[in-house]
Amino acid sequence: MSETPHEIKRVMAIFAHPDDPEFFCGGLLAKWGAEGKQLFYVLATSGDKGTDDPTISSAELVAIREEEQRAAAACAGESTVIFLRYPDGEIEHTLRLRRDLVRVIRQYQPDVVITNDPQSYYFKSGGVNHPDHIAIGAAVLAAVYPSARDPHYFPELLQEGLQPHKVRHVFLSGTRDPNFKVNISAVLDQKIGAILSHRSQIKDPEGLIKRQRANIDPDYGEEAQVYTESYHLLTLRV
Repeated sequence: MSETPHEIKRVMAIFAHPDDPEFFCGGLLAKWGAEGKQLFYVLATSGDKGTDDPTISSAELVAIREEEQRAAAACAGESTVIFLRYPDGEIEHTLRLRRDLVRVIRQYQPDVVITNDPQSYYFKSGGVNHPDHIAIGAAVLAAVYPSARDPHYFPELLQEGLQPHKVRHVFLSGTRDPNFKVNISAVLDQKIGAILSHRSQIKDPEGLIKRQRANIDPDYGEEAQVYTESYHLLTLRV
């Protein structure tokens, strides 16, 4: 359940909004960053609607949230952050989005892709999943297989010099069907620090820290103080 796949050098986290990587897989990214793996963050939007302040413009918010995401990514280690700048709240699984995802996958050639589980319309906690999360998860899976792998998909990318690439593993976060657990106890402070980098989104920092530290994995017992992240791991044939 918790054995890490072998031969991972490059990791790509593909999510809809700034702060999604930190909340959904911040511990795993920090853990792999500490191990020297190359980290790539791909954000479909720049979170241009992520505020309840009517006085701030979308352009101002984009600048703020992109800066926050770069700071958050730096908490996990040396990383590359890419913004596709689709409109926030309007992500759909289109061929255009799939092509843009295939482009970055072929360009950076990750061994692992992390994204949202598109089957999670709601969570066991009672929360409803954001439609952007569902759409990006579906688009990423279609980009990974078969589009990034096979040369006849988006032949214009071949003209850009981008050859087909086979992703080895996909980690689906926010899943209702986990089969892989990662112990993030050693990097919990890094995960919390990365989340707090998104200052525009965190109204109660002390409350957030308290909730993160209360999220102890009950499988290990309360006294063990073990923190984990759970995923549905897919291993693709190469």
